[in-house]
Amino acid sequence: MTDHYNIEKKFSFLGKDLIAKLLDVSVIKSLPTNIELVREGQYVKYIPIVLSGLVKVYTQFEEKELLLYYIKPDQSCIMSFSSCINNGKSKIFAITEEESTVLLIPSDKIAKWVIEFPTINMLFYQQYDLRYSELVDTIHQMLYHKLDKRLLDYLSEKVSVTGKNPIKISHKEISNDLGTAREVISRLVKKLERQNILKQYHDSIELYKP
Repeated sequence: MTDHYNIEKKFSFLGKDLIAKLLDVSVIKSLPTNIELVREGQYVKYIPIVLSGLVKVYTQFEEKELLLYYIKPDQSCIMSFSSCINNGKSKIFAITEEESTVLLIPSDKIAKWVIEFPTINMLFYQQYDLRYSELVDTIHQMLYHKLDKRLLDYLSEKVSVTGKNPIKISHKEISNDLGTAREVISRLVKKLERQNILKQYHDSIELYKP
């Protein structure tokens, strides 16, 4: 099964010895949509690397959700890595956005490997740089962009990461990810539809110019 995902080739920079150990103790799982991989407030047992599919990472505040970023194939969750290294509780949720296959690395091994195999830091430094940029963009949008612009950017990214248009999504899901009320999203979707920017169907939305 590992050959199918070319793990040795994709992560060759880690070195043969580390890859051998990683594959020996890790588990590859195929998961349906809406399966929770990481829960806020709990200790991280596994560091996920997405091999196929898509995983959504978000946080929750006062019963409202805020989308932080998506984990795409060959990417991992830097915030899970941080909790693992610091032996702290997770500050985020991670859930499968679609059917996904993930490589689950036991967190107790990571702390040892950081010392024994310094090359593993390259994997997480890459992820840190990527996520830092995405989080800065998220904060920038929240501070300076109107909600209709944030909604349009959100839908455009959704089309990009899923490769689908129309995208199957509800107003409630969008409001959760953007940290606002469903009624607000419903009004904005109707406004954008009147402007011929998108078309909404019973359970999906199509962007005319993704």
